[in-house]
Amino acid sequence: MIRRAGGGGLAVIALVLIVVPILEVFGLIQVGRAIGPLPTIAILVAEAIFGAWLVKREGNRAWQALSGAMNRGAMPSRQLADAALVLLGGALFMMPGFFTDLVGLVCLIPFTRAIPRRLIAWIARRQAGRNGIDLRVPRGGGNVIPGVVVDGVVDDAPGRDPRRSDPDATDPPAIEGRVLD
Repeated sequence: MIRRAGGGGLAVIALVLIVVPILEVFGLIQVGRAIGPLPTIAILVAEAIFGAWLVKREGNRAWQALSGAMNRGAMPSRQLADAALVLLGGALFMMPGFFTDLVGLVCLIPFTRAIPRRLIAWIARRQAGRNGIDLRVPRGGGNVIPGVVVDGVVDDAPGRDPRRSDPDATDPPAIEGRVLD
């Protein structure tokens, strides 16, 4: 079988842009027939209000987690993924319909957000593997700095810069030494 480079991602996006609105219109018609048009509209308005509140709350939490990770000097991969999913969930809640609101809710609720986060990570690993990129993180203690330490001393006061008079100031541990050629 001959396969085009690129994997057909554009075809999937085009299919989603055609199928999702059809599903939304079908769902709205079915709910409108079952409970009437005014209750259907009332449910959509209530979902929009709830969605706006949830997006604001989870957006603030995601921003605080992202800022905290950055301030600690940690790699904020999970926090970035959560922020992106909150943004996606908010965008889905802005679209009228029940199916997009349900997917948006999955992206916004913290304990269900792990599902799309794992799915996105799996897709990213698969795509990276196809392109010859290894995304595995080395396991072990501490920071890994590639290279050779020939003659050096590590500051034993991690998180504190000895040159500062403020004892509460935090910096990453300093590695002092000299390079021998």
